[in-house]
Amino acid sequence: MSNAFELNATVRADLGKGASRRLRRLAEMVPAIIYGEGKPAVNISIPHKDIQKALTNEAFYSHIITLHVDGKPEQVVIKALQRHPAKPRIMHADFQRVSADRAIVVAVPLHFINEDKCKGVKIGGGSIIKALNELQISCLPQDLPEFIEVDLSDLGLGEAIHISQINLPKGVSSVDLAHGHDSDNSVVSVLAPRGIASADNPEKK
Repeated sequence: MSNAFELNATVRADLGKGASRRLRRLAEMVPAIIYGEGKPAVNISIPHKDIQKALTNEAFYSHIITLHVDGKPEQVVIKALQRHPAKPRIMHADFQRVSADRAIVVAVPLHFINEDKCKGVKIGGGSIIKALNELQISCLPQDLPEFIEVDLSDLGLGEAIHISQINLPKGVSSVDLAHGHDSDNSVVSVLAPRGIASADNPEKK
């Protein structure tokens, strides 16, 4: 992974909704929590400007982050993020500790490539329909990809690419597929133009 994310944080003892509101309003800080790896959960605060800047990079969501909590480094991944419904503000963040020898579950962005070369669009005049924009994966921290590519060049009219057809990096597995064949959902498909027959809908004329 080419990007390195580091954030400074401080432990907060003043808890509760009122304390969190004061923290956000008066100190421009984001209340957050770190948990996992058999250690006690720790309530922290992070400068809003720092986490807001980090979030502009897509890789931040699927990357190992170093949180310097009162100067002590913690290796974590972001697990949940709460945003203000109307303002560009981060309200709360959840971070999970990671260990080098323990697999983690992370949602990784899907990057769809060769959309302009897609057979179903270029030849058949179809429309690309994306059912998923990210994929839940399991892997060791060192194998965590920033994103996963899905090549659409050979996707024909009325066809779909399912999770099992995605080429995952070495050491990476799909969480959905671990639940069985019934979870092999469609990731992306090419919808035939209205009135045009497709492989999935041969009755259309």
